[in-house]
Amino acid sequence: MKNKRHSIKDIAAALNVSVTTVSFVLNGKAREKRISEEVTKKVLDYAKSINYKPNQLAQSLRTGRSKIIVVMVEDISNYFFSKLARIIEDIAYDKGYKVLFCSNENKDERSRDLINLFRERQVDAYVIVPSPGIQQDIAELVSDDIPVVLFDRYFPEIETNYVIIDNSEAVHKASQHLVDNSYKNIGFITISSSQTQMEARQRGYREAMQANNLKEFVLEVPFYEKNIEKVKELIKEYIAAQGLDAIFFATNYLTQIGLEVIRESYPEKINEMGIITFDDNDLFKIYFPPITAVSQPLEEIGEELMTTVLKMLKNASDKPYKNQKILSASLIERNSSFPNKSRA
Repeated sequence: MKNKRHSIKDIAAALNVSVTTVSFVLNGKAREKRISEEVTKKVLDYAKSINYKPNQLAQSLRTGRSKIIVVMVEDISNYFFSKLARIIEDIAYDKGYKVLFCSNENKDERSRDLINLFRERQVDAYVIVPSPGIQQDIAELVSDDIPVVLFDRYFPEIETNYVIIDNSEAVHKASQHLVDNSYKNIGFITISSSQTQMEARQRGYREAMQANNLKEFVLEVPFYEKNIEKVKELIKEYIAAQGLDAIFFATNYLTQIGLEVIRESYPEKINEMGIITFDDNDLFKIYFPPITAVSQPLEEIGEELMTTVLKMLKNASDKPYKNQKILSASLIERNSSFPNKSRA
């Protein structure tokens, strides 16, 4: 038989005090409401003795707040998103909020299903890495005064808060680093996508090549290609055909696949080609040679996201908090991008 769930009415009846008194004590308002220390102690001691836990649903209906924030990313198993998730969770917990994490796999239907599910649960706010076609869904959240912050990518046509990286600048700087280290035939492997972050990364590469009068070698891998062997074959053929002396991978998972291809099919190139990845990973530090990486400022991103969300929750809808933040990434230089003769 399950233990009975106690209510504040049960506590009030057991102690012969009013429900209002119990509510004030349990919500930390005893001193404000001038409830005696004796009564306060009696209520708290009894609540502890019966292991009282508040009804979160009833509490959220009463206050209009669930104290829950949804963080929707593309893939929570991805190194970048999982590391960021922990930072967000720690900040939220310190502020009295719980976080629900979910993955939309960059699919619009899944994104909509998740947004609708959590709207029904009346969560307080959303932090979202948006899939390509959910502009209207985001616009509806904004128009309904539901706090929502986009990150990693955004919709320029929607006036909403976001925290993103200056992807174009980061890739331009990293590409120039390869040029400065005497690489001339620099490839760029990315995914075929019209989303803002991927367009900006490719733009940064192209501008760097144009500024140095170098030829552009771009491979766009179909985004929805889930067959890893097909992706590996595309990369293998690309490397064979272009005569590259360096490759810039636009995502960390493309880097992992690409390194496999080089190890399996072109092992001699590991110590000959310049290699840079967008997004760092602990494994890249111990790879041989260690891989140079564009590193996003995870702590700063997490803090900006949570600061924005919490201020949006605090501010009245007639004076909404606005924050559209563009942060800088850093280049972590390792052996993989150094000139061949200095790699030892």
